[in-house]
Amino acid sequence: MAEKQLLHLVIGGELADLDGVTFRDLDKVDVVGVYPNYQAAHGAWQSKAQQTVDNAHMRYFIVHLHRLLDPETNTTQ
Repeated sequence: MAEKQLLHLVIGGELADLDGVTFRDLDKVDVVGVYPNYQAAHGAWQSKAQQTVDNAHMRYFIVHLHRLLDPETNTTQ
């Protein structure tokens, strides 16, 4: 049986301020991609975060899509 797909989305962009998660310009949000598991998403997140380390307002996030699509899913990742 195939492993259950736990979709994760990696997005990022420049934040309006460092204390929140409001993007400065939604038209410039970087949708990195959708990944089949946390490990793959984390690798993409880490790569993008390292590329933008010089900009303190730039942040990347991992969104646990599987939790939104199936709230009953009980996983740690």
